[in-house]
Amino acid sequence: MNIGHTSRTKLKGSQVGVELVRRLAAEGDRVFSIDRARELGSEVGLKDSYLIEALYHLRRGGWIISLRRGLYALSSSVPGAMAAHEFEVAMALVTPAAISHWSALHYHGLTEQAPRKVFVLTTTEASIPRLRKPHAKSASNGYPVGDTLYQFVQIKPDRYFGIKKVWIDDARVTITDPERTLLDGLSMPQYCGDFSEVLHAFEDRGKELDLNQIIEYALKFGVVIARRLGWVLERQGIKLASLEPLMELPIKGYRKLDPTGPRKGHCNRRWMIQENLPGKIKI
Repeated sequence: MNIGHTSRTKLKGSQVGVELVRRLAAEGDRVFSIDRARELGSEVGLKDSYLIEALYHLRRGGWIISLRRGLYALSSSVPGAMAAHEFEVAMALVTPAAISHWSALHYHGLTEQAPRKVFVLTTTEASIPRLRKPHAKSASNGYPVGDTLYQFVQIKPDRYFGIKKVWIDDARVTITDPERTLLDGLSMPQYCGDFSEVLHAFEDRGKELDLNQIIEYALKFGVVIARRLGWVLERQGIKLASLEPLMELPIKGYRKLDPTGPRKGHCNRRWMIQENLPGKIKI
C-alpha cells in the first residue's frame, strides 16, 4: 500500500516530535517554552513550520502537558525522564511564586492532611494563568494542569516576604518559611484546612517556633494578625513580656479570632479578640 505525501509527512513529523521529547528529557528540560522547543527541534530535524502541530500531537499523545500559553512540561510517560514536580510546575506558572498555605504546612510537617491543591503565593502585579471560556467560571476551584489543581493567592508586593529556597528532587523552588506559613493560616485559614488545623500547626511547631521572627512578620501584616498571634502564643505559654510588641499596636473594636467564623463568642479584652471558635479548642 502506498502512503500519500501528506501521510508520510505526518508520520515523519510524529517521529521527530518524539525525538524532540527525548532530547528535552536528555537536556533536563522538564518544563520548556516554545522557543526552547524550536531551538532543540531544529537540531533533530523538526521544521519550524510543523512545530506547533507537533506539540499539539505530543500533547494529545500524552507526551507533554500544556501549562499555559507557550509553556509545556514533560509527562511521566516519557521513558527515562523524571516528570516535573508539581512545585516546579508552580514556579513556571507565575512569577514571583512561592509554595504557601496548606501546601507549605504539609511540606514543613505541620499538618498530616495532604491538600488537594497546590497553593501558590504571588503578588497582585503578577499575571496568573486564566482558564479559557467556557471553563473560566470554574477558575475559583483552581487552575488545572494535568491531574493537579493550582490555587493562586495574590497579595500586595509589600506582603511578599518570609520566603526561602529549597530543593525538591533536583529542582530549586521557593516556599514560605514555617513562621510565615503559620501567619498565612491566621489570615486565610480556609486555605490551610480550617482554623483548628492552623492551631494544631502552631502546636506542632512548638519549641522550634522562631518567636522573634514570627513577631517581626506579624507586625508587617498589621494589627489584626498581630492580635490573633498574641492570643495564640499566650495560650502556648509564651510570657506576656515577650508579646508586648504585639499588644502595643492600637486597635479599635474586637476582631474575630477565626476570620471565617461567625461573630459570636467570648470577647478577650487583653487582645481585643472575639473567641468565635466552636467548642473549646486547647493548644
